Amino acid sequence: MFKSTDPTYYPKLGIWVFFYLLIFEGALRRWVLPGLATPLLLVRDPVAIWIIYKAWEKKLIPVNGYIVSMVIVGVVSMFTAVFFGHGNLFVALYGSRIWLLYFPLMYVIGVIFTREDVLLFAKRYMWLSIPMTVLITLQFYSPQSAWVNRGVGGNTEGAGFSGAMGFFRPPGTFSFASGVGSFYSALASFVFYYCLDTKNVNKKLLIASIISLLIAVPISIIRGLFFQVGVTLVFMLLAALRKPKLMAKVVPALIAGFMLIILLSQLPFFQTATEAFTERFTVANESEGGVEGVVGDRYLGGMIAAFTKAAEQPFWGYGSGMGTNVGGTLLTGKQSFYGVINGEIEWQRVVGELGLLMGVVVIFIRTVICVQFFVDSYNKLNVNDFLPWMILPFCLTNIPQGTWGIPTPLGFDILIGGVMLASFNIRKRVVTKVVYA
Repeated sequence: MFKSTDPTYYPKLGIWVFFYLLIFEGALRRWVLPGLATPLLLVRDPVAIWIIYKAWEKKLIPVNGYIVSMVIVGVVSMFTAVFFGHGNLFVALYGSRIWLLYFPLMYVIGVIFTREDVLLFAKRYMWLSIPMTVLITLQFYSPQSAWVNRGVGGNTEGAGFSGAMGFFRPPGTFSFASGVGSFYSALASFVFYYCLDTKNVNKKLLIASIISLLIAVPISIIRGLFFQVGVTLVFMLLAALRKPKLMAKVVPALIAGFMLIILLSQLPFFQTATEAFTERFTVANESEGGVEGVVGDRYLGGMIAAFTKAAEQPFWGYGSGMGTNVGGTLLTGKQSFYGVINGEIEWQRVVGELGLLMGVVVIFIRTVICVQFFVDSYNKLNVNDFLPWMILPFCLTNIPQGTWGIPTPLGFDILIGGVMLASFNIRKRVVTKVVYA
C-alpha cells in the first residue's frame, strides 16, 4: 500500500481517467461491452464525483460566484422539475447533474492541472489523433454493416450519421459522429499552438497531427469542424502578427500546409472525401438559405428563439432533463424525444427545461465566463504566452452554446474548459513522492 505526498495526485489521476473514458466510452458501448451500453452512457459520472470528492478532501474545491450560482440552479431545478414540471425525479437528477457536478468539475480541473499538465495533455491528445484519423477513414469507406461502424449496443445498422453522396459521417471511437467534431475541434487548438512553439514538441508528431487534422475535415463531413478550424487558424495568425519572429515560423508552416493539401488532393481517398464534404456543404447551405441563413436563422435565430418562446412556456420550465435523449426515453420511451423543447439548440433547451429566470442565469454565466476567458487570454497574449489564446477559440464557440444535454459534447466542453483555466496556472507540477505504508 502506498500514499502520495502530492495532494493533487488522486484527483489528477481521476481527470486522466475521465479523459480516456471520454475518448473510448463509445468504443466500450459499441464493441467491447455492447450489453452494457446503457449504463456505460453514464460511466464518467462516478469518476467526476470521485474527482470532486478527492479535491474536496484536500480542500482544493474553488468557491466562486459562478459555481455557487450553478449549484443553486441545480438544486432548485430538481424541485421545480418534480413539483411543477415533468414530475420524474430520475430525469430531474439527470438534467441537474450538469449544473451540480459537471460545471464545478471544470473549475476543479482548472485548479488541479498545472500548465505542464496542460502541455502533456496536448501532446497525448495529438498522439491519439493519429489512430483516430485512421479509424474514421476506415469507417468512411466501410459499409454501415461493417464491424468498425457497429452502433451502440452492437447495432448492425451502424453508428454513422447521414452525410452526402452515399457516405456517412463517421463516429470514430465515440457513440455518435458529434464526438468526432468535438475531438478535432479541440485538436486544432493544440496543433496550431505548437505551430507557434515548435521547439517544445516532437516535429514528427506535429506534422502527423497536422495531416490528421487536414484529413479529418473532409472525412468527417462536419461543417462545424471546418468553421472551427478556420476560426482557430485566424487566432493563430493574430497571435503571430504580434511578434514578427513568429511570422517567420507561421508563413512556412502555412505554405507547408497548403502543399500538404495539394499532395493529399492527389490521393483518391482524399478526393472522394472532399467531394462528399463539398456536396454536403453546398446542399446544407442552400437548404438553410446560404451563409446568411446559417448565421442568421440557425445560429442567431436559435439564440433569440430561446427568449421569444419563453412567454409560451411555464415560468419554471418543463423540468430539468426533459430536453435530453435520456430524459425523453425515461419519460416516453422514445429515444430522441424532445417534446415541446428543442433539445438540439442549447439555449432553447436550457430555457425550456429551467424556465426563463434560471435559464437566463445559466446562459449569462456561460457567456460571462467566456468573456473573462477572452480578457485573461488577451492579457497573456500581451506577454507572449500563446497557450490560453489558442485554446480560447474552442471555448468561445462551445461553452456558451455547446449541447450540454448530450454527454459527449458536455464532456469535451467541461474538460477543455478546465484545461483552459489550468493554462493560466504558473505553478510548477509537484513531483509525486510515494510513501509505502
